[in-house]
Amino acid sequence: MLNIRPISDLRNHFSEVENDVLSKGEPVFLTKNGYGSMVLLSLEQYEELINDAELALDEADRAADLSDIRYTSSEVFSRVRRRIHEQKAL
Repeated sequence: MLNIRPISDLRNHFSEVENDVLSKGEPVFLTKNGYGSMVLLSLEQYEELINDAELALDEADRAADLSDIRYTSSEVFSRVRRRIHEQKAL
């Protein structure tokens, strides 16, 4: 079950919120005026979340170092849009 709390709990019950994040290993979703505002994660949760993206970026950097081919932002985004539209067509 999602752990949803008002953002004021950061000020009024910080230790409790911190304990929820660290001990349960799950994010805490904070709301402000009844709407989602932010998500609290432990450092381990954050690292796990971004690890694949970081590895992919490192791989892309290595590939770029081995090639002289460069693309403009227009070329990149048009390719991305085309692939998205192709996936939607399937």
